[in-house]
Amino acid sequence: MNLLIVTACPNGQVTSVLCSRLLQAAAERLGWQTRVEVHDARAIGAPLSEADIAAADLVLVVKTGELALGRFVGKPLLQATPAEALADPQRFLREAPERARPYAEDAAAPSGRKRLVAVTACPTGVAHTFMAAEALQQAAQRMGIELQVETRGSVGARNLLDDAAIAAADAVLLATDIEVDTARFAGKKVYRCGTGVALKQPQQTLERALSEARPLAEAAPSAGSAPATSGEKSGPYKHLLTGVSYMLPMVVAGGLLIALSFVFGIEAFKEEGTLAAALMKIGGETAFQLMVPLLAGYIAYSIADRPGLAPGMIGGLLASSLGAGFIGGIIAGFLAGYSAKAIAHWVRLPASVEALKPILIIPLVASLFTGLVMIYLVGSPVAGMLAGLTAFLDGMGSTNAILLGVLLGGMMCVDLGGPINKAAYAFSVGLLASSSYAPMAATMAAGMVPPIGMAIATVLARRKFAQSERQAGKAAGVLGLCFISEGAIPFAAKDPLRVIPASIAGGALTGALSMYFGCKLMAPHGGLFVLLIPNAINHALLYLLAIVAGSLVTGVLYALIKQGEAQPLVASAQ
Repeated sequence: MNLLIVTACPNGQVTSVLCSRLLQAAAERLGWQTRVEVHDARAIGAPLSEADIAAADLVLVVKTGELALGRFVGKPLLQATPAEALADPQRFLREAPERARPYAEDAAAPSGRKRLVAVTACPTGVAHTFMAAEALQQAAQRMGIELQVETRGSVGARNLLDDAAIAAADAVLLATDIEVDTARFAGKKVYRCGTGVALKQPQQTLERALSEARPLAEAAPSAGSAPATSGEKSGPYKHLLTGVSYMLPMVVAGGLLIALSFVFGIEAFKEEGTLAAALMKIGGETAFQLMVPLLAGYIAYSIADRPGLAPGMIGGLLASSLGAGFIGGIIAGFLAGYSAKAIAHWVRLPASVEALKPILIIPLVASLFTGLVMIYLVGSPVAGMLAGLTAFLDGMGSTNAILLGVLLGGMMCVDLGGPINKAAYAFSVGLLASSSYAPMAATMAAGMVPPIGMAIATVLARRKFAQSERQAGKAAGVLGLCFISEGAIPFAAKDPLRVIPASIAGGALTGALSMYFGCKLMAPHGGLFVLLIPNAINHALLYLLAIVAGSLVTGVLYALIKQGEAQPLVASAQ
């Protein structure tokens, strides 16, 4: 048998490569000859030549989303999803020749199929954004729905929706945890939900998008909204996450630059004219000064759109100069946003000067209101509260430190990138501006535990896991080392009553040990790779010990309590 294998999962490159490798290995065990073509954003894999296609006895296409197949017209072809192919690759290949049909391009053209376009976006733009897109595409493939997904991750937008795709769509699905620009969807029916809902219930989400989508003006999330917005975190929570998502790159850049300055010695930056002093000036004195204004500005932007940006940033800069820190920045952002929104809604001007409202009236009045409130009412009390919190964190005894570590570590593992996880992370990131580095160390260490623990469990109790789960365990381990807690989501989605308690136990232990050892981390992201920077964290070996201890607790505990039912994992390798 001469087999061609084509895999294409645009938002899940790990899945594309994994499918190709497993299917190729299974085909070789059957004695088949194979040629492989892997599609992703970076065009991994050699493309199939015309000679390869002409000589093929069977073409196997494992994909999510749309893929042009015109070059295979007349060849026996079978299309499948990654979940179907990974469940049992060898059995899947044995059945493929009987299931394959000669490919006819005209017959393959969609007729009367429902069409959807979607946008996925989460605060960090690392895991949930792409995992939700992958889950939606797989579900759409099974349901016979045409779906194009635009991902707005940390590296910017991918698979951008063009005007033609939007115009042809029956509805627009916004699976976002932050605010995104919706002006291009004017006149379309829109359904909103969070990335977590789309990831865990992709089929139900697509069904609701088709049946419950409403015109854009009516689809804005609000209190007591209809079921169309069920499962979506809206209101203040979404506005806060929007601010955090825009602030995070600034914090990461600033924190890493500060860590790099410590390469030359902990106090080397105090010597004027040195490279260490320059790095500290860029990171600590510039990037960190912009952190709070960005947070406040984009909270206000999420609430009131562009008119809220200027008053929000002004309020955030005031919060920094008054010593109110990130707490003051959050307050300033909400003050600026809601005041700008109120002015836009209630102030009525003659048509001849209405255009001045967004560029003159709203920024001026909202900035004045926010600034005065921050200076005379909010600044001093919040600065005092933040100073007290910083002093408490710096001077707390070992018992209080352990309790705080247990709390932060447990929160990081409760929902694996959800609102509780994000709350603990945002709290720790905010404290970096006040030079409180211990909570950040505990938070990042604990966030690595669930996926690493799942990887350990798949090794210790190998027979209890299906082949696809064992492969997902390898991917989870890599994601865990990178501080991507979402790597454990495929396991938690399938077995939450066992995975989540095991993860919390390990995360709480890691957080407690990190705080007890007095570990302090200068950078808010990067996982174990941050340790490659000298002095980025103190007590590096003890920090590693905390991570290893928590990961082993999670891995061993889950290996013991997991039931030995080897069923295929639907959302593997993400």
